[in-house]
Amino acid sequence: MGTPRISFMIGGAQKCGTTALAEFLRAHPRVRLPLGKEAHVFDAPDYDDAALPEAIDTRFAAHFAEPWQDSQVYGDATPISLFLETAIRRAARYNPALRWIILLRDPAARAISQHAMERARGTESLPLLRALLAERGRLRRARGDLGWNSSLRNHSYRARGEYAAQLQRLLHHFPREQVLLLRSVDLARDPAATLREVYAHLGLAEPLCMPETLRHFEGSYGHHALGHAMLRWWSWQQRRKLRRALDVDLQS
Repeated sequence: MGTPRISFMIGGAQKCGTTALAEFLRAHPRVRLPLGKEAHVFDAPDYDDAALPEAIDTRFAAHFAEPWQDSQVYGDATPISLFLETAIRRAARYNPALRWIILLRDPAARAISQHAMERARGTESLPLLRALLAERGRLRRARGDLGWNSSLRNHSYRARGEYAAQLQRLLHHFPREQVLLLRSVDLARDPAATLREVYAHLGLAEPLCMPETLRHFEGSYGHHALGHAMLRWWSWQQRRKLRRALDVDLQS
């Protein structure tokens, strides 16, 4: 049995700068990522939990532009992976040595950005406050549903911001030294410094020319005030839980 081809995962969180980070990493001469950024292998509804790593590699191979090369470092960038323990468990079975890169953002800002994205996609008809109030019931009805139109994917605004619980699940399956935690605000302020952390985490030499780090990680959904007091209070609670659990402070 050979070494699994996928050696790292940009695993979350959604709307936290993962697209920008993937594009910056793609510029490294040794890094290869899926053509569409997100392979969605471990969270696929038709994933075979009995599949061996070779079969999973075959599934991943369809997302890359060229055949596997031993000189390259292959990764995936599917942000929902952090949110779904099923995906984490599958990834651990596939490659226990997998290295994770996790970007985190203020939970309220992240939730607002996801809501704007879902509205733009046509998967959300409710305004923000009503969507937040409907979330718990939607997710309860969608429990265990990994379908592409599941509310777990499309309506998990606050749930995806509960970082402490998600990271504790991740660390149950992977040792802490294999998980790099980053803040979106740091990627925005100093992309080169953040990239150097990522290169070191992946055991990559810094390239002769750092990639052009333009501010294309901001998305195209506009900016929203945090607004409602309930959302601000909830966000403060989630940040406090994260500080207590993993000593990570999301405040700038």
